[in-house]
Amino acid sequence: MEQATSLTSIALQKFKRNFWGVFSFIFLVICVLVALFAYALAPDNSENANQMHLSIHSKPPGFTVPMLTVPNTVESTRENELAIFFFGKENTATEVPISDYTLSGSQLEVTLFSEEGNGLSKNYSLDQFPKASRVSEIPNHYISKQTFLLGTDKYGRDLLSRMLVGIRISLSIGFVAVFISLVIGITLGALAGYFGGKVDAAIMWVINVTWSIPTLLLVIAITLALGKGFWQVFIAVGLTMWVEVARVVRGQVMGVKQMQFVTAARALGYRDMRIITKHILPNAMAPVIIISAANFAGAILIESGLSFLGIGAQPPTPSWGGIIKDHYAYIILGKPYLAIIPGLAIMSLVTAFMLIGNALRDALDVKAS
Repeated sequence: MEQATSLTSIALQKFKRNFWGVFSFIFLVICVLVALFAYALAPDNSENANQMHLSIHSKPPGFTVPMLTVPNTVESTRENELAIFFFGKENTATEVPISDYTLSGSQLEVTLFSEEGNGLSKNYSLDQFPKASRVSEIPNHYISKQTFLLGTDKYGRDLLSRMLVGIRISLSIGFVAVFISLVIGITLGALAGYFGGKVDAAIMWVINVTWSIPTLLLVIAITLALGKGFWQVFIAVGLTMWVEVARVVRGQVMGVKQMQFVTAARALGYRDMRIITKHILPNAMAPVIIISAANFAGAILIESGLSFLGIGAQPPTPSWGGIIKDHYAYIILGKPYLAIIPGLAIMSLVTAFMLIGNALRDALDVKAS
């Protein structure tokens, strides 16, 4: 017990000394917090950050425009504050980009935003603005300048809000896919390594067949079989990432089961499942932790690729791969940031997981310790 505690302490100290490992860990903690508080941080807190303004589409970062907010007369069914916090407002007010406005009587006349400067005029009645008892009060409550820090996409949606909400897809696909792969991989790998013989041969046959199929093709096949959608992608990616986990666990179990404490456990009459779960697996999990970090990065890349191909998360759900799909043509049309920003976000998240995997590998290297 003392030796295990000592090794854990040494591994923790080695991880703390790894600058890139610590930096990546802090970065990932920030990403998780951003994912949890996405709608609280996003300027557009509508569901899926899907507030469209076609008149201001594809605007550069820092673009500012006066915005008229027209309250929605349809009552939202999502009145729970916790539900709004996690899923956004279901029915939000309508935002109208304007270039000028005039107050007259009980009417608000606005000039809709137009790049050419010849926007159409539109009138609004005082009755549409419940917070204003006089038409002169409307600008104080309903007209404000709105800045799009990362610009707008081709539908006029706030790109920053889409990026903040989209990080949920990348992180959640990683968590769910890695969890599924660990459950299947550890179970089959432990059974194959411990029992050997025909059980090992059968499981290895399944592993080799699955290994021989290209991952992306297998994911696409499973996705098409289950249908397009959010959860289908989670399951598909998870079902294709267990093979490497199973192979590593099998090798570790085959080595650990030869040790004296396992022989002692058998002599004491412990059942096989107890020996596997209580004695062997806890001593064989270090490589699995490292593989999980790499699989997390792989899951994010696969999901982004599926969304780019149109069979991942479906619109209007924001996904970094989907944002690239919508705007990759803009790279040669003078607005490359629309595709580069989500591309850099994917690259940063994947790099962080790979660096953490490298740091864990160094920290858990018992021989070096």
